Parts: sequence; structure tokens; C-alpha cells
Amino acid sequence: MRFIRTPKQLLLIILLVTSGLLVNKPVSAQVHEPELDHPEWKQAYEPFRIAGNLYYVGTYDLASYLITTSKGHILINTGLASSADMIAKNIAALGFKAADIKILLTNQAHFDHMGGMAAMQKMSGAQMMADEGDVQVIEDGGSSDYIMGGKGSLYEPVKVSRVLHNGDKITLGDMELTLLHHPGHTKGSCSYLFTVKDAKRSYRVLIANMPTALEEVIPSGMPTYPDVGKDFAYTYSTMPKVKFDIWFAAHASQYELHKKHKPGDKYNPEVFRDRKGYDAAVARLHKDYLKRAKK
Repeated sequence: MRFIRTPKQLLLIILLVTSGLLVNKPVSAQVHEPELDHPEWKQAYEPFRIAGNLYYVGTYDLASYLITTSKGHILINTGLASSADMIAKNIAALGFKAADIKILLTNQAHFDHMGGMAAMQKMSGAQMMADEGDVQVIEDGGSSDYIMGGKGSLYEPVKVSRVLHNGDKITLGDMELTLLHHPGHTKGSCSYLFTVKDAKRSYRVLIANMPTALEEVIPSGMPTYPDVGKDFAYTYSTMPKVKFDIWFAAHASQYELHKKHKPGDKYNPEVFRDRKGYDAAVARLHKDYLKRAKK
């Protein structure tokens, strides 16, 4: 280092480096994951094959889905930060490798679905793709979320490699997923529509983000989300029109997974054929939202 002329200059450089003032890389933001009374979010659950090349690899209630292809895999949702290792073990138990994940997706940018995303990205080197409305929140770890924001990062930030919009196609190998923009719960809440096949038939699959309005939502508009009412209205009007054979959601409880499937059950995609359950769930959430809007 030619610019160091004297022992005093060398001492100054050492002090600057050790104090962090001369380090040319960002300091990792502290993450404060909310602690809520939901033990089922962390509870282990046996992974299983849902239909064709679609698998459940999440916890008891925080759903994570693995879509396998000959060119690598797609993972949707990761649960809490502590769930990353569990998901990786679930993937391995099914005969696949987390290192082969090429694309990471999420239904929404809340910590209970994004908490383990950075860890999964480090395990695999996969690209994060996200709905435009959630990109900023994902990249700042939830600190700009319109309800939960303002408290620093709630999960480790993740760089988004591809920004997605309603109707965009996500392709890997012989798989093609269509993103459906269903905003309100978060600005970029979204669902995924795609087809899987087994030896007998094909299934049109919907992995939905159910349009739950948190208690803090003000339907007439909020400074952090002026169009929240407009977006919820759009989502409630469009979700009943989606056509599918079997459906799932970001939380296992939202589609009654544990009534339809028990650990050890034989492969049976037909148990998830539940149009009435989907319509009833969306209608119930819409009704609750309208009651709040009248207050």
C-alpha cells in the first residue's frame, strides 16, 4: 500500500478498519422477527406429494410448495426464519435437493412467508421473483410494509431479480406458472396458476393468497396505502372467477389441509378438489371486510 508512509498512518488505517469506517460493504441490518403465539407456524409436518410434480414441504400451518422440473425446482413461500432448515430437510426427505432450487416465489411479503427466504437463497443461489407491489418490502425485509412497517427489518432482506405483474409467466423446464395479482393483504399479494400431471391425468392448480384484511386496515384509504380499498375490491371481484381443479393457500388452515390429508396417507390429489370450500372462504373474507368498511 504505497500511500502508507509512516507508522502513524498505518495505525490510523488499522483504527479505521477495526471501527468499520473503512469497510466498503453494507452492514447487515438487524432483524426483529415478531413473536406471535402461533406454535403451529413452527410445528414440523411430514412432507408429501400433492399432485404430479407438486409437493408440500412447509410446516404444520405455514405452507411451502416445491415444484420440481428437469431443469431445477421452484419453491413458493418459506415460513419463518427458523423454518428454512426444516424446509430443506423436507425437500431432502422427498428425494430432492434444496441446492437445485432455481426460482423462489412468495404469495405475500409478510415475515411468516418470507422469513426463511434469504437462507433458502443462500442454500441454492436461486433467483427471487416477486409481484411489483411487494418488491420494495421484500428488499427492505418488511420495514416498509403498510401495516407492519416502521420497525426495521422483520426478516432478512432479499434482492428481487425479476419484477412480476398480473398475467406474467414464470417458466422453468416444462413448467409454466401464471401470476395472478391479488392485492390488499399486502400491496403485491398474488396467487399462482399452473398445470401438473401424473400417470392418470392433469390438474389445474391454484396456490392462492387468501384476501384477509388485517384489523389495522382502513378500507377508505390509509396514508401508507391510499388504494387499499380499491385493491381489495378488485381482488374480491376477481378471485371467484379463477378456474382450477385443486387449490391451496399460503396457510394450510385456510384450505383445511389437515382435514383433507393426514401424515402417511396415500397419494390422492382428488381430496383437494374443493371448489365449494374455496368459494365459501373467499365469500366469508369478503363479508368480514364489508362489515369493517361500514364502520
